[in-house]
This record gives sequence, C-alpha cells and structure tokens, in this order.
Amino acid sequence: MNHYKRDKTEPFWWGLFAAGGMVAAMLIPMHLFINGLAPHLGLAGAEVNGYEAMRELISHPLAKLYFLIMIVMPLYHAAHRIRFTIYELGVRVPGLSILCYGGALVGTGLAAYIFFHLLP
Repeated sequence: MNHYKRDKTEPFWWGLFAAGGMVAAMLIPMHLFINGLAPHLGLAGAEVNGYEAMRELISHPLAKLYFLIMIVMPLYHAAHRIRFTIYELGVRVPGLSILCYGGALVGTGLAAYIFFHLLP
C-alpha cells in the first residue's frame, strides 16, 4: 500500500513546533530568572533591570534577534499544539491550519515590525 503523505509542509511545522518548545522550555525560564529573580536574590546587580540598561540592551541587533526568537518560536509551538488538540478532539474545521499558522505568521510580522522599526 502506498502511504505517501499528501501534506509536504508537515515536517516544516513540526520543526517549528520543536524549536518553539525548546525556546519555551529553556530560554524563557532562563530569561525570567536572570531578569526577574536574580536581582532580588542578590545574584545580579539591581541595575540589570534598570531602564537605561534595558534600553541599551534592546538597541543591539543581536538582542533584538534574541527577543524576536524568544517571542516568535513559542507562537508556532502554540499554533501547532492548538491545531492538533482541536483535531484530536474530533473537530474538523476547514482551514484550521491556515487559521493557526496564519495567526503565528501575523504575530511574527508584528513582532518583527516592533523590534526592527519601532524600537531604537
């Protein structure tokens, strides 16, 4: 029997799902610890969370890319998870994948616009 998969984009979405899961599991907790808990526990100086320090940090292109990845990749992870959760619940909605991944694409575009056009 020929079980050739019709949807050839599925590996791409699974890759984004895995990358988003890694970002959500590794980078976000680390970022929250460094910026949220470490200064209050005395492990980092209080100036780490200061306005000037954050403004200087976000003005660097690599920091903008880091924050963009930290925001965008979990969007694709969530889109994939929502799509397959709805599918597993037995709800067959035409265009569901377009809605889920389209929302992630809109979020990507919005985040990129904010980071690279609105922020200094």
